[in-house]
Amino acid sequence: MDPNSICRKAKRLAGKQAELCQTQPEIVSEVAKGARLGVRECQYQFRYRRWNCTSHNKYFGKILQQDIRETAFVYAITAAGVTHAVTQACSMGDLLLCGCEATRNRAPPRPSSSSPAGDEVKWEWGGCGDDVEFGYEKSKQFMDAKRRRGKSDIRTLIDLHNNEAGRLAVKLYMRTECKCHGLSGSCTLRTCWKKMPHFREVGDRLLERFNGASKVMGGNDGKTLIPVGQNIKPPDRQDLIYSDESPDFCLANRKTGSLGTRGRMCNSTAMDISGCDLLCCERGYREETVVLEENCLCRFHWCCVVQCKKCLVRKELSLCH
Repeated sequence: MDPNSICRKAKRLAGKQAELCQTQPEIVSEVAKGARLGVRECQYQFRYRRWNCTSHNKYFGKILQQDIRETAFVYAITAAGVTHAVTQACSMGDLLLCGCEATRNRAPPRPSSSSPAGDEVKWEWGGCGDDVEFGYEKSKQFMDAKRRRGKSDIRTLIDLHNNEAGRLAVKLYMRTECKCHGLSGSCTLRTCWKKMPHFREVGDRLLERFNGASKVMGGNDGKTLIPVGQNIKPPDRQDLIYSDESPDFCLANRKTGSLGTRGRMCNSTAMDISGCDLLCCERGYREETVVLEENCLCRFHWCCVVQCKKCLVRKELSLCH
């Protein structure tokens, strides 16, 4: 999943990936940042689950070789991270190949529902809107290229679908930001631009899709995916899909990519997935007292330094057996 390591093998690459590595190394650098952004968000979203999106290479690689729900989320959040990072670099002026979004042919923004009736505020596109189309295309070129090679199979179709679901979690949820201009605080002219959703919002949205992911199987033609089960609607482009059931991730298993939950912190009073009963797979847990050093009594000194003292804090932890 690391684009830099892929480019180090450029002699064996073909098509769009090789082209990007050779002609647009600055884009590949942003792709790498986006992949890391996606993995960090995965670790945040799964921090209380039995599989916590560990970045341990041997175990993480095993997850990517399967067609389970966790794999679907990893592909989606990584493709979303690449889209987000490349688009952000364009807006920040870090890339020569792109910049702010072109708005010449776009229809004017709609006035908000809070605008009073008869309010004749003039609107125009301006500022620096995020060029999400550029980020979307570069993510598609890089993330989908490897899967396009070779014959069609169910795994390829699933991975490409989940990549697209991740990109759409960014592209379809752009928000409009505006700034008023006028004398004495009036709003005679409003300049607006499009901004991407915050990446935490993208992660939250994809986690919802993960929880409602659809199990599929390959059609007889080898080019279509069919939902498994009766009266189940076909997944749409934003849904995550998988073909195999996940292991329980309770015990360490190199074959499945599971590190197990032994030694993991749990919440002894929670009844959800972070609770000790579920996280520890009913093996029980132990209470342990630890003393941690934390910053405390912080003060701001002009200008511009924050100085803190070190305090010892005693904490009670619940750890899985």
